[in-house]
Amino acid sequence: MTEEQQNRDDLRCIGCGAKIQTTDPKEPGYTPQSALEKGLKNNELYCQRCFRLRHYNEIAPVSLSDDDFLRLLSQIRNDDALIVYVVDIFDFNGSIIPGLHRFVGSNPVLLVGNKEDLLPRSLRRSKLRDWLRQQANLAGLRPIDTVLVSAKKNHQIDYLLEVIDKYRQGRDVYFVGVTNVGKSTLVNQIIKRQTGIKELITTSKFPGTTLDKIEIPLDDGHQLIDTPGIIHQHQMAHVLSAKDLKYVSPQKEIKPRTYQLDPEQTIFIGGVARFDYLTGHHAGIIAYFDNNLPLHRTKLGNADRFYEKHLGELLTPPTKDELKEFPPLERQEFHLSEKSDVVFEGLGWITVPAGTTVAAWVPKGVSSLVRRAMI
Repeated sequence: MTEEQQNRDDLRCIGCGAKIQTTDPKEPGYTPQSALEKGLKNNELYCQRCFRLRHYNEIAPVSLSDDDFLRLLSQIRNDDALIVYVVDIFDFNGSIIPGLHRFVGSNPVLLVGNKEDLLPRSLRRSKLRDWLRQQANLAGLRPIDTVLVSAKKNHQIDYLLEVIDKYRQGRDVYFVGVTNVGKSTLVNQIIKRQTGIKELITTSKFPGTTLDKIEIPLDDGHQLIDTPGIIHQHQMAHVLSAKDLKYVSPQKEIKPRTYQLDPEQTIFIGGVARFDYLTGHHAGIIAYFDNNLPLHRTKLGNADRFYEKHLGELLTPPTKDELKEFPPLERQEFHLSEKSDVVFEGLGWITVPAGTTVAAWVPKGVSSLVRRAMI
């Protein structure tokens, strides 16, 4: 094998990290030979998948399994590194990587809450940091620090870099997180700060954009490493069409919506979820969802007929064209002894007072749960 062939065998897409190949369009890293030559010439080598995602917002399926992603992450425990664990504040529970401590070994973990700009400004950020730390503790993590940022708004990035430099102590830095938490957007902001290069890494609302670890050299000879996003199959993003992903990826500050409910009333969250207020006092509940996601209130006794009649029209998403692919809603009941958030994973939550019984309906395969109220 010639040196040139060897070098080409080591080429990787700078957008997703996949190994570049020119033989199989269905496999990760494919790029046409002509595009390969152009990319090498311009020192900007993207696979065809990343190129089309960046320029046309088109997504192509890939053959990597969850096990492939987990295997890549498992390499971290053998390195001496700082782990920057990025979570989506708006979808914290959907951001949890089960058993993360097994992947990081004895390496310290810095918890970064992204998308803090989506939460009401009235919420004290010190209180939010405490809430995140407590939730991380419940998940078995003991982060050395917690930082709130908005990668999209470029907020607190400089401060995050200071904290990273404080804790990394001359080591490599691994960025880890599940899909859709904005991890690659955050890394892009850091690269821009360090080099002036904009959007080096491919970012998208679609799950699984980063396919392999991407290594960015630091000034002291160490590296900043962006790892693949772990795909949670129970995320709402997996049951929505591409055009409806906007509802699970809000772009503006969430405006809480308050409803005064009596027992046996129902709120439909578009057509993708449902909340039943079963027992309790007349009370105000507060809904936190994308501002454009329609909510409809009706009586519990009429809810099933209402859903059957209006799904795909008044209750959207999904639209009528998408009903064949949309899974049925499944019910889970909760008895709440303290003020709690009823979470529709990947979509939002409803804050409910203590002493109530409620039910959450979500598409089959998507999770609902109860947690201590964030706000």
